[in-house]
Amino acid sequence: MSKLTSSPAWQALKAHHAAIEPVQMRRMFQDDPARFGKFSLQLGELLLDYSKNRINGETIKLLVALAEQAGLPACIGRMFGGKKINFTERRAALHTALRNRSGHPVYVDGKDVMPEVRRILELMRRFSDAVRNGRHVGHTGKDICDIVNIGIGGSDLGPLMACEALKPYASPKLSAHFVSNVDGAHLAETLKKLDAETTLFIISSKTFTTQETLTNARSARAWLVEKLGDEQAVAKHFAAVSTNLDATAQFGIHPENVFGFWDWVGGRYSLWSAIGLPIALYVGMDRFEELLGGACAVDEHFRSAPLEKNIPVLLGLLGVWYGNFFGACSNAVFPYDQSLHRFPAYLQQLEMESNGKRVDRDGNTVDYDTGMVMWGEPGTNGQHAFYQLLHQGTRLIPADFLAPLHSHNPAGEHHAILLANCFAQSEALMLGKTAEEARAELAAQGLHGEALETLLPHKVFPGNRPTNTLLFDRLDPHTLGMLIALYEHKVFVQGVVWNINSFDQWGVELGKQLAGKILPELSDAAMASKHDASTGGLIDHFRKHV
Repeated sequence: MSKLTSSPAWQALKAHHAAIEPVQMRRMFQDDPARFGKFSLQLGELLLDYSKNRINGETIKLLVALAEQAGLPACIGRMFGGKKINFTERRAALHTALRNRSGHPVYVDGKDVMPEVRRILELMRRFSDAVRNGRHVGHTGKDICDIVNIGIGGSDLGPLMACEALKPYASPKLSAHFVSNVDGAHLAETLKKLDAETTLFIISSKTFTTQETLTNARSARAWLVEKLGDEQAVAKHFAAVSTNLDATAQFGIHPENVFGFWDWVGGRYSLWSAIGLPIALYVGMDRFEELLGGACAVDEHFRSAPLEKNIPVLLGLLGVWYGNFFGACSNAVFPYDQSLHRFPAYLQQLEMESNGKRVDRDGNTVDYDTGMVMWGEPGTNGQHAFYQLLHQGTRLIPADFLAPLHSHNPAGEHHAILLANCFAQSEALMLGKTAEEARAELAAQGLHGEALETLLPHKVFPGNRPTNTLLFDRLDPHTLGMLIALYEHKVFVQGVVWNINSFDQWGVELGKQLAGKILPELSDAAMASKHDASTGGLIDHFRKHV
């Protein structure tokens, strides 16, 4: 057994799980009418209801003890203090500094990083204001109407998700597009809709060497030069978020349109940096800073609230509870707000790239599960697709429901119907339907005898399926910042408990290395194949058919 699984806190939770596992949540609510008040928290306009979980007061005490055993409070201090907690890359993980609105300094290696953070924010403001106000125009003098972000991973998922979520705040004069996949169709289908004279490309790559991003960027550059007939047009139609000034200059991007960031900003935590430039262009820099402010509010809560009253801490510990003690393999997130339709995809990278680790911080193979498959779709679409598995499938899938109290697009009863479905689904997952209830329901419908008994098993819902519900007033930049930061810190909490590094991603590298070897073999039949029989066969098949 590992140090973690043999620890007193872990063993106490294991014993507690054996006692609470057979208990039905519907009985918990019947026995304690005050359960909602005991297991809900509010931060500003954000409400977390975690009462529909398979927990009681003792569960929370034991989970908090696990976090304390792992040294969570000290680890939080180390992260905010700029310590190099990403030890495999010898870097700090200081995305929180990017949204620090307190005015207090933040130090890395003895240097306050905040003056440089504020400088980049000011450069972003100048550029975004110039584009939005028509001071920065295209090569032929026309205003910019379309922004195309070219990136991948964190350089795509974050800005794309945020721009989709904040569409009600976007400039009516601008449209935002995102190209990430190296599949040529992604770029080609995007360019079909655009006018080169009014299009601005943003190339997001820290090193300016990412294969997929640079392949798309070069093709976009060729398209622009062909359409406008002048290499000089690149300077007016391309910006970059990168630290490689030589490469961006060689590409033709004006130095004033290159925005840097730092090695202590991980890709999946980078939308708060200049990687968020598409967001600032689309909704304006004031709104972008409101996004930062929402995240900062959660940062302060995370740093100061007691663990048992700390929303991201509780979300993280509940994930540990279900993943390690109930055997749950996945966690679903269901935003009942169409604007958040890309939020689950954003969380996939955040959670699965961060905590998909098989060794602990000491290099030992773990004997416990880390991370979960993160997935989801907006309500009510999912209800007509995969909720069947949640309600009557054999797997336990904890789920988070997110919903605004007010819609940006009120129309008749639409929003009331949406929220009714949201609340009903979490209730149904908790309550289920017993055989006695199903029997009475079928009898009331006029079914009797063998016909009733045959159908009865199919109408029973086991219930006892755990959910959290996050409610907020409306989806604005401040609220979106809060939601993102909540999940960031949830992931960090779990990484601390599991004693893993949540800030590296070495698993991304192997496929890239092998792709680099295979690429020349696809076009050169004379190259000897040094692959397994399957991969070699696929390469040969490709060569024969192109």
